[in-house]
Amino acid sequence: MKNRVFLVFLAVVLVCCGGGVGAATWWWQGSVIDTVGQVDFTNRLAIPPLAPSHLDGQGRRVFELTAKAGKHDFGSGRTADTWGFDGDYLGPTLRAAKGEQVLVNMHNSLGEATTVHWHGMHLPAAMDGGPHQPVAPGATWSPTWTIKQPAATLWYHPHPHGETARHVYRGLAGMFILDDPAAPVDLPDEYGVDDIPVIVQDKAFDGAALDEGRALLAGTGILGDTIAVNGTVAPFLDVTTSLVRLRVLNASNARPFNFRFADGRAFDWIGTDGGLLAAPVSASHVQLSPGERAEIVVGVRAGERVVLRSEEVDLGGNLVQDRFVGGKDRFDVLELRGAAVLRASVGVPPRLVEMERLDPSTAVTTRGFSLTSETINGSAMSMERVDVTATLGTTEIWEITNRDGAPHNFHVHDVQFQVLGADVVAWKDTVFATPGETVRIVLRFTDYADPSVPYMYHCHLMYHEDQGMMGQFVVVRPGETASLHHH
Repeated sequence: MKNRVFLVFLAVVLVCCGGGVGAATWWWQGSVIDTVGQVDFTNRLAIPPLAPSHLDGQGRRVFELTAKAGKHDFGSGRTADTWGFDGDYLGPTLRAAKGEQVLVNMHNSLGEATTVHWHGMHLPAAMDGGPHQPVAPGATWSPTWTIKQPAATLWYHPHPHGETARHVYRGLAGMFILDDPAAPVDLPDEYGVDDIPVIVQDKAFDGAALDEGRALLAGTGILGDTIAVNGTVAPFLDVTTSLVRLRVLNASNARPFNFRFADGRAFDWIGTDGGLLAAPVSASHVQLSPGERAEIVVGVRAGERVVLRSEEVDLGGNLVQDRFVGGKDRFDVLELRGAAVLRASVGVPPRLVEMERLDPSTAVTTRGFSLTSETINGSAMSMERVDVTATLGTTEIWEITNRDGAPHNFHVHDVQFQVLGADVVAWKDTVFATPGETVRIVLRFTDYADPSVPYMYHCHLMYHEDQGMMGQFVVVRPGETASLHHH
């Protein structure tokens, strides 16, 4: 942290003082990436395949996933060594319905241990896939759980202690879509046709290889100058319906995005991390920090082309800090191409789902979490320490304060929470916190208790997480105390 502050101070001195004005001005101007109007959109957007599954003798929906090394073409002659699930880069989309029991056999064909964490999933701690569930090279891990949450756009990625950033950056990630057959909503839902996964990541390259180094002044991790959507660089999507649903996931290691369409058109924002909103919200932009998701439905006219962009992001910092952590960067992300004739879509309904509002007055405690210098409450992550013990069936308020000069966000495993004071009541598992900001969330711990196996909470800027900005909590039954089980 001190080193980061010094480098930012040095940048200011260089810019403001005469001796290095020429070099400093060049450096300052070159610190911003802007690809708006520069992308040719020559590659058809890859749509991750739906993962095959079958029902076993116990009625469980069984998936097979294999983490493996491969090579992926990022265009412009850049074929890089990558990792993927069941392929060279990223993984298939898993899909299951509320009430189903799922079983995932995850085989590790890499040369090192990894894990697979079900980001946003409500499930037992022993099935969560965090750092306490490592999968050794050549081994298979077979978590099983019942889907007990609403329809939502979730994702999966590795979570090995201290190595998460590298594993995700190399390509280990995929989407996990949950359906709820008991809550039918007339929305675009034909996967790959009018219901599209949009996994957005930034990449940096060293020649043809992925550059895994951090930007000098960023302090937040890897910030790349090339955008890949579902692994496709310069992607276009052929749209054949008058409305298209985009499930947008920021799967980057550190970069926030502020998505909007080039012509400023409004869209229906229908869902967040944990599922659908009570009613669609007309919006012209949506900002997502790493790990966050948004579902939007946008209208497209026959024959037109419209570009999804990321504009400048409000990071809440000072001019220097924002500039060096991506706040001023702009990207052309994805081009939508309307077919000459479009199939008419049914309009988005005015009501989507019943939204339960968690009552903060029922909270049994309020906890504070101070984020600073890659620590939470002054402590770096320890696998041996339980930081929070929550009781099954209770509601709590957590106050997350960013006391750093850098942007952070906060992800909680197992539970979907609600942000107090937010304009829209929504289920979230990841929330952004700008420098100096306190975000208050309300959480309820249901269904699963295990005093010996913890869940995680952490900054989802993965370099920060790997450096120690993470803590552990266990959920216990009334009267129980935490006692970690060591493998």
